Amino acid sequence: MPTVNEVMQSLEKYNSPTTKNTLMKHGAREPFYGVKVGDMKTIIKELKLKKEYQLALDLYNTGNSDAMYLAGLIVDEKKISKDDLRHWVKGAYWYMIHDYTVAWVAAESPHGLELGLEWIESPEETIASAGWAILSYWAQLKPNAELDLALYQQLLDRVKKNIHQAQNRVRYTMNGFMIMVGSQFPEMTESCIELSESIGTVFVDMGGTSCKVPDAGEYIYKIQEKGAIGKKKKMVRC
Repeated sequence: MPTVNEVMQSLEKYNSPTTKNTLMKHGAREPFYGVKVGDMKTIIKELKLKKEYQLALDLYNTGNSDAMYLAGLIVDEKKISKDDLRHWVKGAYWYMIHDYTVAWVAAESPHGLELGLEWIESPEETIASAGWAILSYWAQLKPNAELDLALYQQLLDRVKKNIHQAQNRVRYTMNGFMIMVGSQFPEMTESCIELSESIGTVFVDMGGTSCKVPDAGEYIYKIQEKGAIGKKKKMVRC
């Protein structure tokens, strides 16, 4: 198995100044190289990385954003513990790490639902945002027969009540949660579209980037038109 230093050298080799500049506008900060996701997958193949538990933990602990993202791609979701994931989310300082890397791994682990419900109660914006993201991915991964529809309805009611008063990034992931519920539960599709209309525009400060907050109702409607309501995924990491 490659060492942390060998992986870091590979990441540095694939540095992209353009990608780095773009990611810094979105919230990434030094130290990192600006490696494209496609190049990370090339590194995984070159180094013959598979499900690497300890190496992933060590890479994450470097604090290098590229290494943290790569750690999420290779970690063994069956071995990672709740304490590991709590440690990860505390170190996840920007959304590519807390809403994607950490939330993806948590959702694919056995601890997803528990941690999602735990984290949405956090006063920390990054942790609460990760919690809502996990609950969205959990619904994408699990068969509807295994999901608690009443719980998701309660969470949707919470979104309706709190979304406009929530912290900035939490508003974004709450909006994404509304999309996910509407696209995963056929019996809730129309009510989510109606809820989106009643909530109105969700304002999120995207840090001066060109990113936009999707209109939940329109997004769900497009999924409905494609006949993809209830379509599941085997994994959410990418």
